[in-house]
Amino acid sequence: MNEELLTILDHIEREKGIDKELLFKAIESALASAAKKIISDKEAEVAATIDRNTGEISILSEGKVIKSAEFGRIAAQTAKQVIIQKIREAERDIVLEDYTKRVGTIVNGSVHRFEKGDIVLDLGKTEAILPKSQQCHGERYKQGDRVRAYIMEVNKTSHGPQVILSRSDVAFVKKLFEIEVPEIMDGIVEIRSIAREPGERTKIAVLSKDEKVDAVGACVGMRGSRVKDIVNELRGERVDIVRWSDDIKEYAKTSLSPAEPLEVTVDKENKRIGVVVADDQLSIGIGKHGQNVRLASRLIGWEIDIRGKEEKAKKAAEAAALKDAEKKEAAEEEIKVEKSEKKEFDLTELEGVGPKTAKSLKAAGYDTLEKIKSLTMEDITKLEGIGEKTLKKILKSVKNI
Repeated sequence: MNEELLTILDHIEREKGIDKELLFKAIESALASAAKKIISDKEAEVAATIDRNTGEISILSEGKVIKSAEFGRIAAQTAKQVIIQKIREAERDIVLEDYTKRVGTIVNGSVHRFEKGDIVLDLGKTEAILPKSQQCHGERYKQGDRVRAYIMEVNKTSHGPQVILSRSDVAFVKKLFEIEVPEIMDGIVEIRSIAREPGERTKIAVLSKDEKVDAVGACVGMRGSRVKDIVNELRGERVDIVRWSDDIKEYAKTSLSPAEPLEVTVDKENKRIGVVVADDQLSIGIGKHGQNVRLASRLIGWEIDIRGKEEKAKKAAEAAALKDAEKKEAAEEEIKVEKSEKKEFDLTELEGVGPKTAKSLKAAGYDTLEKIKSLTMEDITKLEGIGEKTLKKILKSVKNI
């Protein structure tokens, strides 16, 4: 038993990478607990030791060695159970540590099973989950299919490490470019921004730190070989590669590719960009269901308002006409008010106003329609010969006029 135990522990340390001393201590602790159950004095302190050189096991109670025929059988069973348990725990810890270090990288796996829309992948050493929320629209898999995905996070659970994957995150596309384009990995070309609608379209803005290297050309590759490999991995998702610029106008123009803007205006305060394109380019600039302009806006981080040339001219003309009409209406209204305020009416034309009442109103300063309209009962009490009924008649007459 003794030599066999040492041999087993040496083998485990080499094959599984588990520290042999950790196993020794675990077995000693388990042996002490098991031995305590078979001795008469249940309150006595019991300790077990294993000689690291010979493998000999000693059971001590209150400092005295205890010998029993039962200990050989107990030692064998306990050692076996502890070794199995520690191997499982250590393997889980090794896998957890390994995949924790690999967060942010891409892994390959095969479809093992499906769970309520989630896909469980076999990575070899462990399983990983590709949640439904992290899958691309339109992608379909069957059992055994090979899948590449981005490791988003790794969690420790009672059942072992839980590896969460993604194919819809923008980081997945970024990693694919880093793998396919050596200039990105070397730091010559930098990815400055990515906007993506998973399964449909991605826009990526790149910048070269070396004047001799074309950032877009490096990402596209010879005859489009590099970007084709990425598109194939994304199962046909369209990828637009644009050149980043610190000139917001130039950046806006390239981000709306394949549309070709004629005019770009910038409102820095509100982070708004106005773009004018030829009328036959408008549908291209907007894209299917507004996808192109939406992705360009997210790529830049500014709101983009895109219009056709004729539409802009029409809108400008309508706005100018509306402004002129408003000005004209305001001017006419102002003239009306001025005339109304200045004109002295023949107050006797108003119902309920005779010469005497008219004279009384004029004497009090109520000589225009606007002034008369503002009369109140409190004002009437100060005027001679005008009562409540007369006032009502007067105000009704003013309203009709």
